[in-house]
Amino acid sequence: MRITASDVALAVNGILFGDDVEANGIAFDSRELVAGQAFVAIVGERDGHQFLGDAQSKGAAFALVQRGRSISEMSCVEVDDTVAALGTLGAMCRDRLDSTLSHRVVGITGSAGKTSTKNLIRAVLENGYRHVHAASQSLNNDIGVPTTIVNAPSDCDALILEMGMRGFGEIERLCEIGRPVIGVLTNVGDAHAERVGGIDGVARAKGELIESLPEHGIAILNADDERVRAMSARTWATVMTYGSAVGADVRWSPVETLNDGRVTTLFEYDGDSAVGTPSLPGEHMSANAAAAVAVGVATGMTLSQCVEAIGTELHETGRLIWREGLSGSKILDDSYNANSTSMIAALHVLARAEARRRFAILGEMKEIDQPSDSHRHIVDVARQLDIEVLAVDTDLYGIEAVTVDEVVGRLQLGDGDVVLVKGSRAAGMERVVAQLVIS
Repeated sequence: MRITASDVALAVNGILFGDDVEANGIAFDSRELVAGQAFVAIVGERDGHQFLGDAQSKGAAFALVQRGRSISEMSCVEVDDTVAALGTLGAMCRDRLDSTLSHRVVGITGSAGKTSTKNLIRAVLENGYRHVHAASQSLNNDIGVPTTIVNAPSDCDALILEMGMRGFGEIERLCEIGRPVIGVLTNVGDAHAERVGGIDGVARAKGELIESLPEHGIAILNADDERVRAMSARTWATVMTYGSAVGADVRWSPVETLNDGRVTTLFEYDGDSAVGTPSLPGEHMSANAAAAVAVGVATGMTLSQCVEAIGTELHETGRLIWREGLSGSKILDDSYNANSTSMIAALHVLARAEARRRFAILGEMKEIDQPSDSHRHIVDVARQLDIEVLAVDTDLYGIEAVTVDEVVGRLQLGDGDVVLVKGSRAAGMERVVAQLVIS
């Protein structure tokens, strides 16, 4: 979307230093900035103001900076807090899009599957609408959601917003910026449970999306998750369910599991049925696909239109991707993140793969409820599935920990071996993947 420095300054109560110039979208990472975008200097683990020069050299139109931190080489809008200003900017651009979106604004949350569901919803909606926009990465917080909105095209006719949660009030705040009309809740698990007093706190926090929907909105709920199903009582919006359970509005059932773990799935709605195969492995992807089908149906698409798009969705690095490994092995790279729900789903994908031997190389699951019990339960599940576990840099799994450098020597991989690599972001399990795959 095109924004001017003066419009931004007015909207965010900032002061413009330099010429009034126009930008096409924004970036908060100078490495990813495209010439003509505005640069937002975020102060976090790294201070974005240190990269103003880089942004200017890459062709940034102007920058949003904290007061007193402008540079003379380009126009700058100074504000007290760039993150708060970014939220205000996102809300401004959401207002601008209102006439073209026609209520097709989708908010997604859940303890697992948000990003995969986002990609599936985008694929489905692109089969019915011309200018669908969603972030190409997992941008789901106070920085990512407004950035997604500002970077939408001005003629956007469907907008998809992924919403994460690290505490109470966060999703409510994101909803005030993005104003979703359709809300999708995938599941409630133990991710970030220690921040909100346990899994019931997670349900309360995730439900802020459902509570924020307008009366003319649609809440799309996973009928297979009792905590999600119960959220129908927390909204005035129309409720639509999806799941494998009898009585779900959009029902899915597996037809065939392919050699690579992908599941050909039957989808049913209102007396119609169609078959599709999600591009990523696992029955949980069938559930995510059913959520996407429900979104398409909610916007007026036919079931066949929706299911026709299943299998065309994008993949993202580190999210349940099969890769070629050393010595003829196969690596299931799910290294991006982990919690108990997603860990068990990935183990079941691994268990169904044709293999001589199966290994799970696991890092710590962060910010979960009852971490010791949860990690040991994962080992129990793996053993029941005949999967050998190696724990990297943690003793929470109740087995001997190994270092990243020790993994290859311990495995002694050969033809027919399959290996899952998974852990929370902070565990850095992509380091393990780098040692196991053929570059």
